[in-house]
Amino acid sequence: MSAVCRSPQVTFSSGRVGSSSSEAPDLRLLHYNDVYHVDQASAEPVGGLSRFITLCKEYKNGEQYQGQSELLTLFSGDAFNPSLESSVTKGAHMVSVLNAVGTDASCVGNHDLDFGVKQFEHLAEKCEFPWLLANVLDPALGEDVPLGNAKRTHMLTTSNGIKVGLIGLGEREWLATINSLPPNLIYKSATAVAKELVPKLREEGAEIVICLSHMREPNDNKLADQTDGIIDIILGGHDHYYAHSFRNGTHVLRSGTDFKQLSYIEARRKQDDPKRWDFDIWRRDITSEVPEDEPTAKLVHTLTSKLQKSLSRPVGWTAMPLDARFITARLKESNMGNFVCDIMRSYHNADCAIMAGGTIRGDQIYPPGAIRIKDITSCFPFEDPVVLLKAKGQAIWDALENGVSLYPALEGRFSQVSGIEYEFDPSKPSGQRILSVKINGKTYEPEKIYILATRGYMGRGKDGFTSLLVKSEGGEVEEIVDEESGILLSAMLRQYFMALRTVGQWKKLSSHWTNVVKECGHTQLPSEMFKGESDSDVARLGLHKDKDNGDGNPWRKFLRSRLGYSKRPHNDDDDDHFDSATESDHSGSDSDSQIDLEILLMRKFWGRWAHRVGIKSGVCDPLKEAECAVDWTRVIAPVLEGRIKIVGS
Repeated sequence: MSAVCRSPQVTFSSGRVGSSSSEAPDLRLLHYNDVYHVDQASAEPVGGLSRFITLCKEYKNGEQYQGQSELLTLFSGDAFNPSLESSVTKGAHMVSVLNAVGTDASCVGNHDLDFGVKQFEHLAEKCEFPWLLANVLDPALGEDVPLGNAKRTHMLTTSNGIKVGLIGLGEREWLATINSLPPNLIYKSATAVAKELVPKLREEGAEIVICLSHMREPNDNKLADQTDGIIDIILGGHDHYYAHSFRNGTHVLRSGTDFKQLSYIEARRKQDDPKRWDFDIWRRDITSEVPEDEPTAKLVHTLTSKLQKSLSRPVGWTAMPLDARFITARLKESNMGNFVCDIMRSYHNADCAIMAGGTIRGDQIYPPGAIRIKDITSCFPFEDPVVLLKAKGQAIWDALENGVSLYPALEGRFSQVSGIEYEFDPSKPSGQRILSVKINGKTYEPEKIYILATRGYMGRGKDGFTSLLVKSEGGEVEEIVDEESGILLSAMLRQYFMALRTVGQWKKLSSHWTNVVKECGHTQLPSEMFKGESDSDVARLGLHKDKDNGDGNPWRKFLRSRLGYSKRPHNDDDDDHFDSATESDHSGSDSDSQIDLEILLMRKFWGRWAHRVGIKSGVCDPLKEAECAVDWTRVIAPVLEGRIKIVGS
């Protein structure tokens, strides 16, 4: 092996490599699955696309492989979500990544459908390889047509003429985790479909059959056990670890996650049965010892720099200052905590939600006005998804008790809540501080089962939340939506603001503002408020009448240009596809400083309008209930509601 391919680990040996009779392989494969982040991690194996590509190139073009069959690269699904990048691009940036790896075929993964089947189809069309899923069919597309117009099977011919039959299979369980699916889908048993289609692949000339699956390891094992060796090797995904077994004549392999591992496989015809195959499998960890591929490093830089421009765009609006300071979120009720917990609870239609205050990382007050994508991602940077649990009332009480156990230390475990009211006395001994708990307005019942939304971090019992430890980690709490099936909190918030944007496409926006003013008890209309402003202010914000597209209302023009309203039909893809057409922000400038300047100007004029109509809006605590109750368009206005009461405070 060359320097960049040092330390491969033997996963399985047929005994034919390294012997005196060792011969070149008939077939060479590279397998990977479940990749999300193009940048490297901080801990070993660091992964990262640029180092991953280095190994891919070594296995494809290394001197020791000259004269052998060309490498086939196979992927087992989950690339388009979840990640910070995907929350902006809807997975579009991963198309060039999968193509750059040299992928020859892929199985559809559940997270590849997170942004909807139409978006998956859009991305799959740009991929230079087929997507497979044989056992989930959509009758609306035709007879025996898989979900998302994927293929059921595919045939590849290697450079040395071997026909490789591929079949893609998924499991029933992950279908229930996808937000939006076409109606009347037909799910068929993976085993039954394999028994139906693999013989057909053989009839079409397949000399070796490979299953690309996106199923949990027990389901892959079940598939191998029940198919009597008709599949030569199952290359699996969905699990985020490396594992191999040999069952009933079939190899079952999964190759890690997130560009941190890959499998290199050599296949040779059995000497006593040319229709069967011997496999040699090596695991490769992508560590910092592997040098970066420079062209790929530039691609990663391009992707991340585009990301930064996209992150600077406004995604939503707040009429209230959002308090994300540590001194608030870790000591008392925070309106930011209320808002986020409400979103978690509403998203899953849960009874209640608990979020450790340390989840909120902004450590600042976000003033009224625009909320940028990077405000969300920097305030909520953690990459553990929101999970949904069935927890007893006593487990919730104990979780809240843990949250205040170290009070008044600025500990991240202090609990922000939704659907819950709790009272505690910090003067009492730790572990005995909670005085009362109400869930949905009623005193909690210790043995009653409640549906709880929380972070996966807490479901793993971290930071003292052992009462919420899920069964898969050795606890007693049942998971409804686990970490694999959940979505990131930052993505959940962005989806919420996107929904507000859609709902907020008012046809009669100016008349709605008139009603807002009247409800505030004032007669002055928004379009009249800027009379008397200096020409420089008016010119700077584009409020001259000759720029209003003829509708006679410069205030409406201002709103449309700055809040994203336009006369053309709304299209979600306008803001979110990650290509050259959307690299600039709404003002037509790529400059982050220009975006920041515009946001400052918007906040300034929001403040003037609020002052004129008499709306109270401060930039610091205390925030009083109903200080600013606004329910129009995409604007939020979370307030303090007395969810957390401190005795003696």
